[in-house]
Amino acid sequence: MRKKLVISGVCFLFVLAAVLYSKSQLKVVSGVVANSDDTPIVLAHKVWKITFSEKMDQSILKDDLIYVTNDKGKKQNVALSLSDDGKTIMIQPPKDGYAVDTEYTLYLDKDIKSAHGKKLKSKKEFLFLVQQNIPVIGSKKNLRNYFSKVIEYQKETAKFFGSEEEISQEISDSTDQANNQDVSETNIQVQGVDEADIVKTDGTHIFKVQDGKVNIIKAVPANEMNVLASISFKDVFSPEQLFLHENQLIVIGHSQTANEPQNKKQGKEIMIAPIYHSVKAIIYDVKDPKNPKQIREVEVEGSIVAARKTDGVVYLIANHIPDLFWALEEKRDIDLRPKFSDTAVSSDIQAVDYDQIQYFPDSNEGNYTIIAAVDLENQQKEASITTYLGSGEEIYMSKNSLYLAVRNDINPTKEEVVVDSNTNIYKFSVNGLNVALQSSTEVEGTVLNQFSMDEYNGYFRIATTKGNAWEDKRPSANNLYILDENLAQVGQLKDLARGERIYSARFMNDRIYIVTFKETDPLFVIDASDPKTPKVLGELKIPGFSNYLHPYDENHLIGFGHDTKIISEKGAQPFIRTNGVKISLFDISDVSNPKEKFTEVIGGSGTSSPLNYDHKALLYHKNKNLFAFPISVYQDVEGKQFDQSFEFQGAYVYNIDLQNGFTLKNKITHTKENAQYEEWENSIDRLVYIGDYLYALSPAKITVHDLKSNQQVGELPIH
Repeated sequence: MRKKLVISGVCFLFVLAAVLYSKSQLKVVSGVVANSDDTPIVLAHKVWKITFSEKMDQSILKDDLIYVTNDKGKKQNVALSLSDDGKTIMIQPPKDGYAVDTEYTLYLDKDIKSAHGKKLKSKKEFLFLVQQNIPVIGSKKNLRNYFSKVIEYQKETAKFFGSEEEISQEISDSTDQANNQDVSETNIQVQGVDEADIVKTDGTHIFKVQDGKVNIIKAVPANEMNVLASISFKDVFSPEQLFLHENQLIVIGHSQTANEPQNKKQGKEIMIAPIYHSVKAIIYDVKDPKNPKQIREVEVEGSIVAARKTDGVVYLIANHIPDLFWALEEKRDIDLRPKFSDTAVSSDIQAVDYDQIQYFPDSNEGNYTIIAAVDLENQQKEASITTYLGSGEEIYMSKNSLYLAVRNDINPTKEEVVVDSNTNIYKFSVNGLNVALQSSTEVEGTVLNQFSMDEYNGYFRIATTKGNAWEDKRPSANNLYILDENLAQVGQLKDLARGERIYSARFMNDRIYIVTFKETDPLFVIDASDPKTPKVLGELKIPGFSNYLHPYDENHLIGFGHDTKIISEKGAQPFIRTNGVKISLFDISDVSNPKEKFTEVIGGSGTSSPLNYDHKALLYHKNKNLFAFPISVYQDVEGKQFDQSFEFQGAYVYNIDLQNGFTLKNKITHTKENAQYEEWENSIDRLVYIGDYLYALSPAKITVHDLKSNQQVGELPIH
């Protein structure tokens, strides 16, 4: 008995010593693939990010502790930097990138110490191979192995869910461009890159998505409007957005169809998802708008991320998460490839070839991004389908490049509760139907929307928020990163407005405007003329915030958002109350002293507009001094802090100029007199102009208003 106790005691001490020794060691948590059977393949401008278990000190940023050598043992000229939290080392590639088709080794010396003196157990070496393009899956077996690894990774880290149990270039103002037809266009971000919307017009007709149909309306003359045609669809297809290209109407939406099991092989069925959820573009010839003729369908599996059109080519960007990849755990035969079809070639649905699916070797993404490019100038030409394993949430597109940004949650350690998030950026070169992944990188923080990104003079600029505004111990920070054509960082501006988050951003050539908010609305004016050293030129603090910023001219900016007020009650924590919709005209002639030149607040708390979250709801034309948007107005009830009364539903039409600011010219409503609440069918969702006439569109009707007299001159009920 005594002998057993001694042995047990010795074992306990041995285990305790092992645990203490383990805790005393510095560890590499993520960023490199250790002891892998396959050498990781990376692109020439790969930025390595090595995360340690402990906070590190700037003293480790030495080329004798962390370095990269080529296959001949020669050290490479890489730059080292440390993240804000001190746990991640960034290793930038050489200026011209790593040599293609060459093996390199990344070394972490055993003398690397944490800020608390902990050391690595031993020297670490990581081999990687540089290639021109990222690898392809290549086979069914490889794809199954990839998703099996994803399942294991998500189990270990609960990356997307709370626990394993839950697992199952130019300033754009399209409406301000010269137009011979004097017709409004969709409010877009980049000149020459159209964005899909629920309404399009060619100057004679209006095309509108409504109630599962697309209506084609004769709009001119204004007093003779009528519905020429109404395109209906099968129940499985829901139209959502439109493009108009010459005499072609492109209807984009989602489709759901039931799938049958694939052909049996040796008595065994290959499983596919029971519901095929897809993004579909249906193309019509509308040369005769009374008789639209369907000429083509292009379909890709997944959900729409965005759609763009430039130079006669439509680009559909979709995300797809295989519905049944968890069935791999049950070792069932399952096809995990995304599907697509193009009636220019065949009406059959087919799977993307294994050798056409690209992936990042160090990725743990369980979904696909699919980019379909469709040539509208040649409807017989097969659509190109670009597929890679990885996701995309926000996109920015210029004439020659497409950028996908996706949130990347960083798993907290046991000591941490809050999950930090960074943004992965994927850059694709775009040339007609040719869409090719060019490079990728990661920046700290997350993007708000597409207006947080921009490309100018070969540089990609992105504004992010790192952390959470409500977290006092680690207050949020807002950052601006400037990357070169290979997505290598060349400049940055960090720690703007600690404790706040970005509410809007606008890039106007060398100037960048960023609005942050927590209690007040700081508008930052940033000079990016030298991409290596962006700097804040001026700052304006005012009540409220702007959700959307729109260029007026090179020295003036329009802000659209909400007024706010700090409410203090006895014995309670002060809180921010969102009041009415606020529009502002900012004067940035003196960049060091920006001013709110004109402002107007509409309504009280509860007042809202689609423009707060959808830039395409704005109708703006500088030469016409026209600024119009849909809005629902509520007024605060006197003496009752949290009560509001409904006042108006419709659209406000303003004149805007530098002398008088905002002048309300018209209030357009489709609701009945003395309405007591908002009505969906009478909510104006878009405004367009044709010549001197303004068209207000709601599900119930279209009304036409003379822009000079503001009188209604036409009306068309929509049934």
